[in-house]
Amino acid sequence: MSSTVIITVVSLSLIALICAVILYFIAQKFKVYEDPRIDQVEALLPGANCGGCGFAGCRNFAEAIVNAKEIEELNCPVGGASVILKIAEVLGKEAPVSEPKVAVLLCNGSPEHRPHTSKYTGVKDCRIAHNLYMGETDCSYGCMGLGDCVNACAFDAMYMNEETGLPVVIDDKCVACGACVKACPRNLLELRKKAKKDRKIYVACSNCDKGGPARRACKVACIGCGKCVKVCQFDAITLKNNLAYIDSFKCTFCRKCVSECPTGSILEINFPPRKPKVESRAETVSV
Repeated sequence: MSSTVIITVVSLSLIALICAVILYFIAQKFKVYEDPRIDQVEALLPGANCGGCGFAGCRNFAEAIVNAKEIEELNCPVGGASVILKIAEVLGKEAPVSEPKVAVLLCNGSPEHRPHTSKYTGVKDCRIAHNLYMGETDCSYGCMGLGDCVNACAFDAMYMNEETGLPVVIDDKCVACGACVKACPRNLLELRKKAKKDRKIYVACSNCDKGGPARRACKVACIGCGKCVKVCQFDAITLKNNLAYIDSFKCTFCRKCVSECPTGSILEINFPPRKPKVESRAETVSV
């Protein structure tokens, strides 16, 4: 009886030893080497996993930036330039210089400017509503006001304005991750250069219809007149598909285009009030 137990124990021990040896060689054969710098880079990232960098999460971004020969095209919008600079120091690479950005809504179609002509009672989802019909107004390009962009923001940097029915971006909280841009089915949100004192000048319209139909649908629609293009001395404004666009990297904030726009579709945000014009009266001198 005791010999049977001994034989059993010895046999199991030998089998275990053989399995261990086999597993060891298999592990060595298929061992995947992982650069330890990936953990270092991931530790420097904010851990938001927002996808703003173009990757599924911070871990994937860390792997990509460690394995990349050059990191100029890689950026973490949440961490900003300071995080990329620290990562570059760890990797011994040159950090790219990137301008901070902020999300901007390219629509100003509040009820006072763009009256409602119908009532939507379906699912409160912009993509569903967009695929079903043109919207509650006569503008098929404007914001639907159902808040997909707000729901997509993981940083509480947006909210819906109950009076205007439009989303509002909180500049101080916006990290330019681009989640709201992807969420909008009408491409009404754009990441633009963030200027000092959060100043902005942009065309708050996305209507590509010709002047007449666009103006009838919304009082502050861009009518494609081209006056802003002519007055801009810095080639910062282009006109395409009956719609003006201001390049935030070329704009010098001279504000001439704002004064020239006949419909008020160009907004100037966070600027000091304009000084009233003083009319000069020529005195008549009799000789």
